[in-house]
Amino acid sequence: MEQDRGTRGAAPSRKLTLAERWREVQLTKTAVFWSCVATMVCTMIVGFAWGGWVTGGTAQTMADKIAQDAVVKRLAPICVVQFNRDPAKVQKLTELKAADNWQKGDYVEKQGWATMPGEEKPDSNVASDCARLLTLVN
Repeated sequence: MEQDRGTRGAAPSRKLTLAERWREVQLTKTAVFWSCVATMVCTMIVGFAWGGWVTGGTAQTMADKIAQDAVVKRLAPICVVQFNRDPAKVQKLTELKAADNWQKGDYVEKQGWATMPGEEKPDSNVASDCARLLTLVN
């Protein structure tokens, strides 16, 4: 019986090298399947954690934020122009600079400078950015 088993069942007389052990490996379909699943999961973890991948919802949120910031950046100078047309701008600028930082946007909104032509009400983000520009420039 020992002869029928061949050398496979006998204790190895020497230590096998890595290449020899690799050649003898016979993976099952189950092992290959779970290896593929583990590789996919690891790829996703690395991609989302360090690769910069985002979900569709996150990408949409980021795009909306960037678009809103671009609109505010383009409308704030129009607010400054509307401020410059105000006949009492010197006095109002002094009042604006005296206001607390959290109140400056509200002050600009109340003056109507942040209300864009064709709009009915002011945009609070535009008003805040306009107040920042007015206090920096003047």
